[in-house]
Amino acid sequence: MIDPASLGRRLHALRTDRGLALSALARDAGVSVSMLSAVERGEKTPTVVVLSRIADGLGLSLSRLLAGLETDRVVVRRAAEQDHVAEPGGWHRTVLTPVVPGVNFEWIRTTLPPRCDAGEFPAYAPGSHEFVAVEAGTLWLGVGSAEYVLTAGDSVYFPADATHSYANRGDEPCEYHVAALVMRSRAGRVQ
Repeated sequence: MIDPASLGRRLHALRTDRGLALSALARDAGVSVSMLSAVERGEKTPTVVVLSRIADGLGLSLSRLLAGLETDRVVVRRAAEQDHVAEPGGWHRTVLTPVVPGVNFEWIRTTLPPRCDAGEFPAYAPGSHEFVAVEAGTLWLGVGSAEYVLTAGDSVYFPADATHSYANRGDEPCEYHVAALVMRSRAGRVQ
């Protein structure tokens, strides 16, 4: 497991050794200044995607950034430690997976309220994969130019090197899980 305080100290040292202001690294990494600041203070553990962007902004590989920070091979992430993100439009996502050096995998639980469109997401690099499983409600999943309607109990796989979108056009909340193997950061920005 990676200690958030140790990760924060390492990021701060790497940033200052390079003479980068917090805002400059945030811009180069494509993350918000508030996120980067919280990570440096050890208050937040970033997702794999965000951490990969920070590594890119520092000119490092993710494994090199995290070298020596892993303290335990078994990582328990308690519910209180999971990242809960309330998104614009009323939808909510929870990042269930911890950051593990060299593993670009995320497992996210998302709840879309009725009549909510989470929007379109840029493609990951070739070789990336997403698996989606619907727990409750109905999900309208767009992959490239195709759309799939999934109901409770349905699951789908798609190569994540295409733009994709998630929407709930129904009258009931939709809860689904996304397991993503990400080969590198998305082209878009993370807030």
